[in-house]
Amino acid sequence: MSQRWSSTKEEADAFEAEAAAIEEWWQTDRQKHIKRPYSAKSIAALRNVGFKIEYPSSAMGRKLWRILNEHNSNGTYELTFGTTEPMIAKEMAKHLQTIYVSGALCGLSQAAWPGADHADYPADLVPSVVKRLFNTQLWHDQRQTQMRMRYSEADRQSLECIDYFLPIVADGDMGFGTLTGCMKMVRSFVESGVAMIHIDDLALGLKKFTNGEGRTIVPTSEYLTRLTTARMTFDIMGADTMLLCRCDSDHAEFITGVIDPQDHPYVLGATMEVASFIQAIEQCKADGKGYLTVKAEWKAKAGLKTFDDAVQSVATQDQYSAYVAEVSGKTVPLQDRRKIAKKHTGKDVFFDWELPRLPTGQYMWQWSTRAVIDRAILAAPLGDMTWSRQDKPNKKDMHEFHSEVRKVFPARLFAFGYTGAYDFVKAGYTEEELETFPRDIAKMGIIWQVQPIWATQGLSLHANQFAAKFKKEGIAGYMRDVARPAIAGMATDKYGRPTARGDYLADAFFDVVAGVDIAGVVQ
Repeated sequence: MSQRWSSTKEEADAFEAEAAAIEEWWQTDRQKHIKRPYSAKSIAALRNVGFKIEYPSSAMGRKLWRILNEHNSNGTYELTFGTTEPMIAKEMAKHLQTIYVSGALCGLSQAAWPGADHADYPADLVPSVVKRLFNTQLWHDQRQTQMRMRYSEADRQSLECIDYFLPIVADGDMGFGTLTGCMKMVRSFVESGVAMIHIDDLALGLKKFTNGEGRTIVPTSEYLTRLTTARMTFDIMGADTMLLCRCDSDHAEFITGVIDPQDHPYVLGATMEVASFIQAIEQCKADGKGYLTVKAEWKAKAGLKTFDDAVQSVATQDQYSAYVAEVSGKTVPLQDRRKIAKKHTGKDVFFDWELPRLPTGQYMWQWSTRAVIDRAILAAPLGDMTWSRQDKPNKKDMHEFHSEVRKVFPARLFAFGYTGAYDFVKAGYTEEELETFPRDIAKMGIIWQVQPIWATQGLSLHANQFAAKFKKEGIAGYMRDVARPAIAGMATDKYGRPTARGDYLADAFFDVVAGVDIAGVVQ
């Protein structure tokens, strides 16, 4: 049997050296802002001690970290969009600094069985798309290097020299279930060459968009566990991959559980003794009423409130002020809130958060900007950036969220996603404000901005327009409107030959194998 170590002392020395190297790594500029709930020795014990793999994801993560911090220092921003297509990613390199890979877009365009944004595609789908894009970046850089090295230094002054290595940011959704499932997904991302992933606090399997209801989130503790799992996996792999803490609590309507006292102030309960919401739904089937109508009627009948609001409705102003003084700014579970309320009001406040539960188990939730802020602040030490998903950005909410988080973390980096369906002008923004919107929000630290699913509008629109025109005008229209402009805009050398051609690289492989020197000679 082959022995891994010649002695236990050699093993112990290697382990201690590994732990020390991890501690040193954690003190670098790239890592020192992260607060971990575990020790370097725990991570060393989970590593292949003495066998180090340097992942391209690390280099891309460090590159993205530099790009984003430079924007933050300058008050500028990176604006990009989502794609799953390598040919499009190639063109993005000429204009942008990053690429985004949306889970929703992967589910629509890359899954064997496509579907809407329900995160029900295989866990390795998005990493596989990232891998294909990263391989494309490698190939184009290799092609460009080989092509350029055929020319003299003087000739290379006029040739394209594009940085194809745009850091790729990708959608990790909810981490795909179990802790070990999240680990495996994160590992796949690191192995794919990703620069940053985001993981959110939505509930797996409960993304619904068809009945007019809001999102379902998980308890804060479960969200933090997801982020900690991702961070731990990066640490085990020794990767400088960035972690974006995306919080989808904005306008959330449900939460899967009430296990975490930090969530208790925002859980809704019935303040009147009524039949349960599940019973009301069963009755609505018999009565032929619509679900949303019954829901609104039941909520009004049940006097749905948070516990604090329920206390306020039965207390005097002085009693409520005394109650708030004891619970404000603290993590106080519902059981203790009941005792404090009784102490100041002299009565048991009726509040039942079980009555509003849905047939699928969720509790009803009262979102607020404060609730989102609380969650984002707790998550921030585990990640490198924060993204509060605000599909319908309200000026006041946006300013409050980002300024309040920055009071705790002054140098915090933020991300923002633009949804194609949102009409800013109808929502109260002027055309002038819309023109300067990216620049204005960058002043709040929102320095990475993305239109996640451009392809569902932009690519689809262009394809539809081209298909209609191609059918009408045929190859003559294609040559006039596509081929000729594309050829005219193609980069060429001083001899008029296209430079962005992969056949040069293929020819070079044959030449090198044959012993031909391929550098410095234009053929």
